[in-house]
Amino acid sequence: MMTAPDQPESAAEHGGSVVLGFGERSERIAAGTAFVIGRGADLSIGDNPYVHRRFLEVAQRDGVWWLTNIGSALTASVSSAEGAAQSWLAPGQSMPLVFRTTAVMFTGGSTMYEFSLTLESPVYEEPAGWRGAGDAENAAELLSPMQRILLTALAEPLLRDGDAGSARMRTTDEVAARLGWTPEKLERRLGRLCDKLSRKGVRGLRRSADARLGDAQRSRLAEIAVGARFVTVVDLELLTAFATEDVDVPAA
Repeated sequence: MMTAPDQPESAAEHGGSVVLGFGERSERIAAGTAFVIGRGADLSIGDNPYVHRRFLEVAQRDGVWWLTNIGSALTASVSSAEGAAQSWLAPGQSMPLVFRTTAVMFTGGSTMYEFSLTLESPVYEEPAGWRGAGDAENAAELLSPMQRILLTALAEPLLRDGDAGSARMRTTDEVAARLGWTPEKLERRLGRLCDKLSRKGVRGLRRSADARLGDAQRSRLAEIAVGARFVTVVDLELLTAFATEDVDVPAA
């Protein structure tokens, strides 16, 4: 019969530390401690009144690191670094950090934020051959070329400025102007894309009773696009070509 050793390894020793990356800032979270992200927390993301003072907590329990939404209204999009896994963290929910690097995105008002959490001792390593949803073969199965351009236009601020840790979300009129569309045309195509992804089981994209899309759905769509690697910085070239040269792209 196996017995426990006289001096078992502590949970802190087993789990290692976590490194948080936000723009140019890097913060090591020591094993056995807790760290809070929010407005005026351990990681202060500024004075944005739309962000909770205490929003997300990174803490270790029984040797496992957990990310918990301790806010009351905002949600966060969470994905593995290569986009192989993607989830939605609502208020009151927790999830274990199992990948070496986890990307976290959320929106407060008109500003989108992104930070990373890298485990010293990951529980799971993604397969080396996985290139994420942004891989051409995988994306082609889900998105039409026009839908990919639409997502790129929506997520362009994050793709261009994400290294700073935050980016201003574009308004519907601004995205429509970028594509040379009317706001009504943009709303219709965004609605169809949200419906399509909702049918695939993506949460947070259902339209209201009057079928209109709110800021929450648009920001969620941009977070998914970047977090799940539906679009990457490579797609910015196609967006620019489409917007400036009226490239003929199938709409289906």
